[in-house]
Amino acid sequence: MTAYGLLVFERAEELDFVGPWEVFGVSAMLRDGADTLELVAEEAGPVRCNKGMRVVPDRAFADVPGDRAGFDVLLVPGGNGTRTQVGNAVLTGWLAAAAERAQWVASVCTGALLLHEAGPARDRRVATHHAFEDALEERGGVTVVRDARYVVDGNLVTSQGVSAGIDMALWLVGRLHGRDHARRVRRYMQYEPAPPYMADEPGTE
Repeated sequence: MTAYGLLVFERAEELDFVGPWEVFGVSAMLRDGADTLELVAEEAGPVRCNKGMRVVPDRAFADVPGDRAGFDVLLVPGGNGTRTQVGNAVLTGWLAAAAERAQWVASVCTGALLLHEAGPARDRRVATHHAFEDALEERGGVTVVRDARYVVDGNLVTSQGVSAGIDMALWLVGRLHGRDHARRVRRYMQYEPAPPYMADEPGTE
């Protein structure tokens, strides 16, 4: 079983987590429901995202005990909300602890900012939204890769903006459950970028 935890917060970019959720959800379905997916937020109750979508998290931070085994995959979206959440010590503290227990830690877009503040992206190579590359690099202690849709550095996988998170999620599914499975996920989704993504690209390692 693979447990996926996707962080949400006020003004998170919708597709940053909904795109990977679709990939992980299709993967779970094709694996006969062997996997779990949960949205996690600081508090219970609806969260309003960047374009106005409201989502209800499955768990609040307090409902994920520190002694729990944790998520196999922890994903952090971007969006305008990252600029305020970067100063939220409760969120970044939870993120730091959850990342230590995760097999894979991932971000989409400016989610890399939160991973940098929380620690997992420090002294790593990362990708982020093209408009945020300079600002993230100026924070120091990180190498921003500017020519890759997603970057793999150890157990950290970061991607550029919005749709790049789908590519990254497919790569993760392929890494966890095999390339043939990732191709089935892609075909089920009818995800047909040009050139077609075949779940074979290794990313930047």
